[in-house]
Amino acid sequence: MKKYLAEMIGTMVLVLIGCGTAVSLNCGSDTASVVGTALAFGLAVVAMAYTIGGVSGCHINPAVTLGVALSGRMPWKEAAMYMLFQVLGGFLGSVLLMFVTLPTVLHGTGANDLQPGVTMVGGLLAEVFFTFIFVLTVLGTTDKNKGAGNFAGLAIGICLVIVHLVCIRYTGTSVNPARSIAPAIFEGGTALENLWIFIVGPMAGAALAAIAWKAVGSQE
Repeated sequence: MKKYLAEMIGTMVLVLIGCGTAVSLNCGSDTASVVGTALAFGLAVVAMAYTIGGVSGCHINPAVTLGVALSGRMPWKEAAMYMLFQVLGGFLGSVLLMFVTLPTVLHGTGANDLQPGVTMVGGLLAEVFFTFIFVLTVLGTTDKNKGAGNFAGLAIGICLVIVHLVCIRYTGTSVNPARSIAPAIFEGGTALENLWIFIVGPMAGAALAAIAWKAVGSQE
């Protein structure tokens, strides 16, 4: 149970800090807001990696958990519980963000959505490709034989920063269904209509990453 609670808390922090920064900086309005939001998400992952990594591995992302499970590093029952508590953590983070912004002039939940000029196919492909890169980084840096050891958390956080820098222009960057579900539900509108993109895309990208790492990192 400690693992599941750690995943819930870690995801809550990620959503509160990452989405909170996106709302506070009005992400997408200028270059500084994009950079600030990217750094917030990446550094939140770094902080949580060194906080709860020793408890749960700090997945805080159903796509990461899927990649880990497909790689044979955890049982499927445990993976399902990880995903459940990650989504619950996302809801907690969103609720806290709403309480913070309620008495202010700020509005929004930091929900993902297709950005101007981006088609449904383009957004879906962006989520697949960039989740592939992110989950592949997670699998590689945490591999018990080829990984980065104590530097894994830093490498993963940096990867998330650069993924956000590229992908925000297309989808606001999800690569994490737990980060997207609650904000979209609270936001409604097109964010909710397009939510499936931010579930299917990241999970497909994670599956591809597991296949790729098995081919590249296999001991055979």
